[in-house]
Amino acid sequence: MIMPGHMVLPSVSRRTIIRFLPTIVLAIISLIALSLLEFATIEPLDASSHQHSKMASAAAALQTLIVPSRAPHTATIVFSHGLGDTGDGWKPVATMLASQFPYVKWVLPHAPVRPITINGGYKMPGWFDLYSLGKTEDKEDEEGILKSSALIKELVDAENAAGIPNERIVIGGFSQGAALSLVHGLTSEKKYAGLAILSGWFPMRNRLQSMLSPSASSTQIFWGHGTSDTTVPYKFGQLSVHHMQNNLNFANIQFESYQGMAHSAEQQEIADLGAWLRRVIPPS
Repeated sequence: MIMPGHMVLPSVSRRTIIRFLPTIVLAIISLIALSLLEFATIEPLDASSHQHSKMASAAAALQTLIVPSRAPHTATIVFSHGLGDTGDGWKPVATMLASQFPYVKWVLPHAPVRPITINGGYKMPGWFDLYSLGKTEDKEDEEGILKSSALIKELVDAENAAGIPNERIVIGGFSQGAALSLVHGLTSEKKYAGLAILSGWFPMRNRLQSMLSPSASSTQIFWGHGTSDTTVPYKFGQLSVHHMQNNLNFANIQFESYQGMAHSAEQQEIADLGAWLRRVIPPS
């Protein structure tokens, strides 16, 4: 009786089957090996593949959201978002300030997606890895910060090529993007119009001190921080500014505290930022 779904073998002797069985098994093993090889070709797991993946992630950091100027373009703001966000998150702020600064082009870069240790290795947009928060001496991803700083420089180079000099460019950011902006702005060979630091901190403290450009301490800096911030504690901002002013002789930091503000940006801070921007990148 033939059951549905069962294969019917041709009538051959048991001796014939036994004689050809090793050949059949070898053929099956060969087919499996070829299949595995095919998958390995599609998804190589060697070092070069890993490097290619890292390069692709780095390239993603150069993708940007542009809010163009409404009048002839004479100044640029490059503003980097915080961990887990994208440039789109700061488009409303750029749009809000656009009426006051019609000559300003906003460049809002998107950070590459990467595993973040503090979040259990979960992948999210980030300028560099974070290992922990809570102590100023915590381990930091210094190489990640410097690589992202180099990517910000590529954006600045493009603005320079378009005729916008560094003295008409503001580098800014929020939270992790603020820390990145501080490193980039203070180590740049060419001095910027200013740095806008929102809810940030002074990262890679010892190394950054040795990398400061000759003009770093005279750079115009706006620094805003909420007193109720528990993500990047207000104390971090205070200590960072105190260190820069008292130990590194920074003379042009405008530090603004916002009572009750958490890890966010509120209307008064944006208004204060706008007033500062009018001073460092006035109409030309």
